Amino acid sequence: MLKIRSKIHYIWENQESVMAEKIRWGIVGPGRIAQSFAQDLKLVEGGELTAVASRSLDRAREFADEYGAAHSYGSYQEIFEADTVDVLYIATPHTSHCELSIEAMNHGKHVLCEKPMGIDADQVKMMVSAAKKNEVFLMEALWSRFNPSILKVKQMVDEGIIGEVAFLNANFGFYALDRDEDSRLLNPDLAGGSLLDIGIYPIFLAYLILGKPDRIEAISKFHSTGIEAQTSMIFDYPYAQALLSSGLRSKISMKAEIGGSEGSLYLQERWHETQGYIAELDGDEKSFDLPTKGIGYSHEIEEVHECLNSGLLQSDKWSLQNSLDLVNLLDEVRSLTDTTFPFE
Repeated sequence: MLKIRSKIHYIWENQESVMAEKIRWGIVGPGRIAQSFAQDLKLVEGGELTAVASRSLDRAREFADEYGAAHSYGSYQEIFEADTVDVLYIATPHTSHCELSIEAMNHGKHVLCEKPMGIDADQVKMMVSAAKKNEVFLMEALWSRFNPSILKVKQMVDEGIIGEVAFLNANFGFYALDRDEDSRLLNPDLAGGSLLDIGIYPIFLAYLILGKPDRIEAISKFHSTGIEAQTSMIFDYPYAQALLSSGLRSKISMKAEIGGSEGSLYLQERWHETQGYIAELDGDEKSFDLPTKGIGYSHEIEEVHECLNSGLLQSDKWSLQNSLDLVNLLDEVRSLTDTTFPFE
């Protein structure tokens, strides 16, 4: 009897030890968005920032000191080869997402890659292939997918609360033409422009709520550097239409509306990081607060943790197929508007 009790006690102790192990995060590219990510990571149980990599060792050390990471590296290759991390957050400019993610996965690292996951469908296909070959987790960091209000609105639409959806409107815009022409947004060599950076959000929402459209119409305005600076889109479905836009030429209202046969739902300003929603049903309008934890990156981090702890190599909320569908929609809009980059 004593031997049995001892064995049970040993198993329980080991289970607690495994459960107590934190998922070790590394950041590749310690820029502005990585700062927001690191702040939110501190709010999530079961994970910790252990390493930071930059092309500048001083910059990596400064970031590591600020956010409590034990290790800093002056090259990306070093963090790929290190045994100090389990999963890497790729936070570099769009043009390096594919190469760095594949290299990380080839070294056995799980990857959360900032959106857009790749510049085009060919890149995303290569990334998906690398994830499957190396049997590692890969997810596009489309943080809005995990926003509590967007989750709730998606649930209400799926349950038919507002009837059959016939209309969706979502926009994302701000003024950025006064920035340095070599900056990420205005430089075509860095895949600049509004579409891949912020147009991805309205397209994502239309895809999330209505799926892939039967037909797309789109038109763009271009900046003197050659980047697409404003794009308007119509996604046409058998019953519904989605009116979408993105731009760097003006500050615009950033609310989103989903209209159905029995009511409407509104995501409050700024809708992609909203802290609540409004439901209009039977002539009554009610506002609901659903604040994010921290800035909101925490929710995608929690999804990664849940997947890794469950042994899953992709998320069922934002799957690899979802990322492939999304980049195909971006590719089609770019084709319709003749938006290209010098390196293509």
